[in-house]
Amino acid sequence: MKGSHKKYRPFPPVGLQDRTWPDTTIAKAPRWCSVDLRDGNQALVIPMNLEQKLKMFQLLLDVGFKEIEVGFPSAAAVEFDFVRHLIEKNLIPDDVTVQVLTQAREHLIEATCRSLVGAKHAIVHLYNSTSELQRRVVFKMDRGQVRDLAVQGTKFVKQYRDKYLEGTDVRFEYSPESFMGTELDFSAEICDAVVREWDPRTDEKVVINLPNTVEMATPNIFADQVEWFIRNFKSREKSIVSVHCHNDRGTAVATTEFSVMAGAERVEGTLFGNGERTGNVDIVTLALNLQTQGVDPQLDLSDMDRLIEVYEECTGLTVHSRHPYAGELVFTAFSGSHQDAINKGFQAQEAANSPHWEVPYIPMDPKDVGRTYQAVVRINSQSGKGGVAHILRSEFGFNVPKAMQPELGKMIQRVSDETGKEVLPATIKKMFEDEYVNRVTPISLESFQIKDSSSGKSDATSISASVKINGKKQTISGTGNGPIDAFSKALKFAHVGTYSFLSYEEHALGEGEDARAVAYIGIADETGIPYFGVGIDPNIVGASLRALLSALNRSPQHTLRVRSSGKKSPKRL
Repeated sequence: MKGSHKKYRPFPPVGLQDRTWPDTTIAKAPRWCSVDLRDGNQALVIPMNLEQKLKMFQLLLDVGFKEIEVGFPSAAAVEFDFVRHLIEKNLIPDDVTVQVLTQAREHLIEATCRSLVGAKHAIVHLYNSTSELQRRVVFKMDRGQVRDLAVQGTKFVKQYRDKYLEGTDVRFEYSPESFMGTELDFSAEICDAVVREWDPRTDEKVVINLPNTVEMATPNIFADQVEWFIRNFKSREKSIVSVHCHNDRGTAVATTEFSVMAGAERVEGTLFGNGERTGNVDIVTLALNLQTQGVDPQLDLSDMDRLIEVYEECTGLTVHSRHPYAGELVFTAFSGSHQDAINKGFQAQEAANSPHWEVPYIPMDPKDVGRTYQAVVRINSQSGKGGVAHILRSEFGFNVPKAMQPELGKMIQRVSDETGKEVLPATIKKMFEDEYVNRVTPISLESFQIKDSSSGKSDATSISASVKINGKKQTISGTGNGPIDAFSKALKFAHVGTYSFLSYEEHALGEGEDARAVAYIGIADETGIPYFGVGIDPNIVGASLRALLSALNRSPQHTLRVRSSGKKSPKRL
């Protein structure tokens, strides 16, 4: 609606003139805390059942999370029972701390602490809303009343910790909910009051969690808020500063990264960004962003397909095909220019044998998240020669010569244009083989014998070959400076077409006992039009002869008389 923007006001900047965070480089991973089982679960249309929660919990352990918020025990019996199940069934590893959330109300805090009886390590996470908007509109409380609520809630946590959790290592976390919408001086004031009341041991630190509960401004503003808070928070040395960012503006990842640059040491988030509204920050993206900068993320995300499978099964949500690092298409290129660059990048990477990943358009090695290279390039009407060549090389082992690639690419592209669909690798291979490989009409090779002369003459190789031309079997022979040259000269007596050699390449196809040879030959007819042929045979000479015949069989000039082109024949084999 025209003019509707006028109902909104710009978020005021912090005015931090001497900020330092923009020049900071993240050199190590923050402490991670998964909130999939609490913040993520509460946002699902159908919350997870016990079996799904247990499966998600195990996945989080396998990924490597050491702090996991497992629920809101006072909110519902199912939440309380899940925490008890984890503890009573001894499902929490000794090096993992479970975290539980509670509002600042006595009966809720009492139930929360009861749920933790028997746990080895636990974090009691207390929160209350502190933003100006919530104080004024929702709670109708002034600053002092909100501060007193937080302090009293802290007292209750201490009280019920002492009552129920004598044998448990209990740590305390406090969140001024909607930190972004809270006046900075009040945020520092209320957090200082909470830390003073908790009075942590010398070997203990309080987690002060700064939630971007509703993302209301650009990431740089939140980073300024975090840096301002850290500078002015008197209890900084007794605290671990954490952030919990939501994605309302679609910038939670950037906001979290800027916050870590600004001094935050801990991050709360979820796998693939599940959570209220547009979700929490995605820890998968954050962690792999670190990995691609050479920083150990301290999380194991090497089996991405399993992460996605469990996540989708437990949440009922799907991971978008364009989701960073995880989506089905994120390592895939359809564009011809992109495919060409990727194809050359892979070849350069293999040739250089470098420990560093450098492939255009693919910022991360797909194998690092359990993916293969097979889906990196996919062919449709937007694709080109480089993409087709990459598929034939990476999936089937054919190193198609550069000169041959444009013709091959156009052939495959025509199919995509006609069908309007993606051309799958198996189809590309079949079309390539049907068009180029071991063609036998109208000329086919039955058998051959090679004899090398020791006379020292330049034409030192003789060949005798049995061929069929238009179904008629005949024996031809010739002498040349190698098997291909000798075979080419033998063909002239059979009145096979006029041509000159353009190119020759060969390599092994496969490995070990099953390896075969493949050869690629390019010729030009008497008008200069190029034709390419491919030969496959158990030995390289047979592959080369079949490649020459495949090229001739593709040329409409094959019935013309052979004449000398004056150009050198391929290298001696």
